[in-house]
Amino acid sequence: MMHRTPMLTLAGLSLIPLFSISTFAWTQEKETYYQHPDETLMTPFRDQVPIVFVTPNQPTWKTLSQFWNETTEEVIDPSTGEKVQRRVVQIKVPLGLTQAPPVPVENPMTVQKWILGKKLYYDPILSTDNTVSCASCHDPTKGFADARRTSVGIGGQLGPINAPTVFNSAYNKLQFWDGRAVSLEDQAQGPVGNPLEMFGGKADPWDEAVARLRAHPEYVRMFKAVFGTLPTRDAAAKAIATYERTVLLGNSLHDRAEAKMRQRVIEEESGKFELTVADYAAALQDEFARKGPALKDLGLDPEKDAGRINEIAQRLLNGRNLFFNKARCANCHSGDTFSDGEFHNLGVGVDAQGNLPPSEVGRFARLPLGHKNPQLYGAFKTPGLRGLLHTAPYMHTGTEKTLEEVIDFYDRGGNANPYLSEKMRDIAAEQAYLKARAAGVPVDPQVKTFGPARRPVIPLQLRLTPQEKADLILFLKALNGDPPDPIITDPNKFPTVKW
Repeated sequence: MMHRTPMLTLAGLSLIPLFSISTFAWTQEKETYYQHPDETLMTPFRDQVPIVFVTPNQPTWKTLSQFWNETTEEVIDPSTGEKVQRRVVQIKVPLGLTQAPPVPVENPMTVQKWILGKKLYYDPILSTDNTVSCASCHDPTKGFADARRTSVGIGGQLGPINAPTVFNSAYNKLQFWDGRAVSLEDQAQGPVGNPLEMFGGKADPWDEAVARLRAHPEYVRMFKAVFGTLPTRDAAAKAIATYERTVLLGNSLHDRAEAKMRQRVIEEESGKFELTVADYAAALQDEFARKGPALKDLGLDPEKDAGRINEIAQRLLNGRNLFFNKARCANCHSGDTFSDGEFHNLGVGVDAQGNLPPSEVGRFARLPLGHKNPQLYGAFKTPGLRGLLHTAPYMHTGTEKTLEEVIDFYDRGGNANPYLSEKMRDIAAEQAYLKARAAGVPVDPQVKTFGPARRPVIPLQLRLTPQEKADLILFLKALNGDPPDPIITDPNKFPTVKW
């Protein structure tokens, strides 16, 4: 027998049923947090404009002329069963990003929702003193970060951590440096509830934030049209996430060299998919011809350096080979966004003795009881590497000001501490140290040991030469990518739609 579970409402609360086979459980959500939609308030189906992503491996990708492309589709209106023709926006996912950003089934993307989310992203209405918006710390003119070591919130308060970029954040497995948010929708709710960032002195900041939105006729109209409800915390988070999901960065010089390589191998029928100097040279030749942004990224003059293409191509190939081999970067910086999405302890933030202060616990603090993993003590998320030239300073503390400083940090193996990631350690040297100590042989007094067992932790030194460091940095600069489309970065640029 199938039991029908009723939906109840009571004094401003929506009661959402969660049931198992034999029991019923109920969770109560504030009316300001969530409301069930009234479809009669929403923009009619035929006027809703869906957003779809088109990836480089889809046949239609090459036919799209720009990032934001409007076309039409013929679909069945689920409320009437009639065929309707309506507009649709196709997002041309930048070269190098082979997958479409994942979109939660409960938050389908439409242009109307995207417009609402973009407005909220740039509006300081969600902060106590109406001075701080999402864009204050994630500014498109500063690489969707803020170019500061740590961010400034309401009342000029200084936050404890470096603002991560929104570039390609749609691909993150978890959000924030410590992974405490499971999605963009989850992340979008955090700053409003943070007294150092956007809201202070309120028992429930989101109650006040939603009240402000409901006092704003334009927002009330837009929320009803998109969600069929008054403004709510759930709906605001979904709208902001919809906008952020389109902040994509790719089409780097390296991506174009890889595309040249794939085309060359297909034409040669060699089956040997390996980058060569000629592939980088071909991509550089095109960049010099169009006087593209990668020239500035690489520090090249469009006129004076045109005769150095082969030399620069060789250095780029050297840097790429270092990245994937001797420099060990790809151990953590892998995939389309050059991030494994995992968490690693690099020793960032340790004191002179190698101890981690409470503020540097990282991912470990977010693990629930029963799942605490000591190897994640002091571990923070691997950031992606696209757009590096726009997102300095680096590390979650913002302590490394330049790419040169970052490479020097890794070259010495990070900072020794009890929980330094195995990927950063010289395991063979540690074993040799233990063997020598057990045999009574004098050991290096500079080696840091930790805990009652005096366990040695020896960072793995890469021993890169100055030229290798320079070539590696040149390769990292070649990952920077073309600037995002103005429809993403211009706060005042919006498409026209029916509401």
